[in-house]
Amino acid sequence: MSKKAQGLSMNVIIIAAIALLVLVILAVLILRAGRGVTEGTGCKGIGGTCYSSCEDLMQDQGGMWVKNLPNSGKDGGCASDEVCCVPVLKQGEEQ
Repeated sequence: MSKKAQGLSMNVIIIAAIALLVLVILAVLILRAGRGVTEGTGCKGIGGTCYSSCEDLMQDQGGMWVKNLPNSGKDGGCASDEVCCVPVLKQGEEQ
C-alpha cells in the first residue's frame, strides 16, 4: 500500500468523527431548547393555576376560572389528578 491511500482513509475517518461530533452537539442543543418551550407554554406559563377542579378554585379564591385542557395533567406541568384553570375574571375585577 502506498502512503497516499492510507492518508485518504485517515482523512475520511477524521471528517466522519468531526461530523459525528457536530451532530451530537446539535442534538444536545435542540433537546435543551425544547424544555423551555414546554415550561413557557405550560399551565403556569400561560397564567393558570393547577387545582383539583376549577369549581373548587372558584369557591376557594373567587373569580371565574375555566379549564385549559391542553395544559391539564402532566402535559401542562400539573399533577396527574389536577387540571389547569385559567382566570377569566378574578375576584374584585369588574365585568
